[in-house]
Amino acid sequence: MSHQLSQKLKSLGMICLMTSFAGVIYQLISERRLDYNSVLFGLPLGLVFGVLELFVFPKVDVRFHQWSFTKILIIKTLLYTSVIYVVTVALTTAVGLMEGKSWSDVPALLMSPGVLILVLYTLVVYGLLLFFLQITRLLGKGVLWKFIIGKYHKPREEERIFLFLDMKSSTTVAEQLGHVRFYALLNELFHEISQPVLHTKAEIYQYVGDEVVLTWEMEHGLLNSNCLKIFFMFQENLARNREHYFTNFGVHPEFKAGLHFGKVVSAQIGDLKREIIYNGDVLNTAARIQNECNKYQREFLISGAIMDRLQPIEGYECERVAAVMLRGKETEVELFSVSANR
Repeated sequence: MSHQLSQKLKSLGMICLMTSFAGVIYQLISERRLDYNSVLFGLPLGLVFGVLELFVFPKVDVRFHQWSFTKILIIKTLLYTSVIYVVTVALTTAVGLMEGKSWSDVPALLMSPGVLILVLYTLVVYGLLLFFLQITRLLGKGVLWKFIIGKYHKPREEERIFLFLDMKSSTTVAEQLGHVRFYALLNELFHEISQPVLHTKAEIYQYVGDEVVLTWEMEHGLLNSNCLKIFFMFQENLARNREHYFTNFGVHPEFKAGLHFGKVVSAQIGDLKREIIYNGDVLNTAARIQNECNKYQREFLISGAIMDRLQPIEGYECERVAAVMLRGKETEVELFSVSANR
């Protein structure tokens, strides 16, 4: 099972758990009792919502990512209203028949105030779930939860891997396309990295112009050489959609990358606008390693330090390039070029 599918199934399970709990709360408030009906209503409603939100919409409507947060929230809320009513009607009918009611009683049951209140209650629950999912997507996977539990409320030191991924010849491309079309291109390109990020358990730390900074906890980054794999998965996506970019933007986008690891201070910072930031020499070093790609005409350079921490790398070729004195460093940094075996 792929990591992406595993994460979606975990999210689906959590959604079903939350809607089942919402069903329990509804029955306790409305009927002052508790039986299987609460779960019978909550679980299917969560299952329908989760399947649509996690598996159906990302495939059938690839344009969702171009819409504003408010537009997505309103359209999906209206859509889910009809879904809720259909599912609620089906469940109410089934429960009514199980309790001995006849088919002739069903129309009156469906139009009863209790069913309408149930639909509105479920819509509120769906709206909260949808809002939570959209906020999670805006902040980045896992960031909202870190804010909630206060993981970085106090500064802490940890080891992390950082990858600086930068578009080649971006200034020339920006002049060719103009600023508006250039950022439309960047938006599409950065969406290309979503699936590799999920697959390799990476976190998107920052977007800086035409550059994206990715980070891993050491365990996740070293596992299966995830910190290397992500670059080549991204390259494969670009190659697959090469003609699309040329047809729509007149360019064949290419990227270069620098990889390093080390200790950083991680902390939540800010008041009116809060962020989780990482501060340490490792970020400067990773950025400068990426800058060396132009000098040595390589696409992907990594430090000797991260090279020593990786397990035997199957499927990749590593070549020592040089030992260089990077700006701001007191000792030389060994650089290795990584390429995928064809």
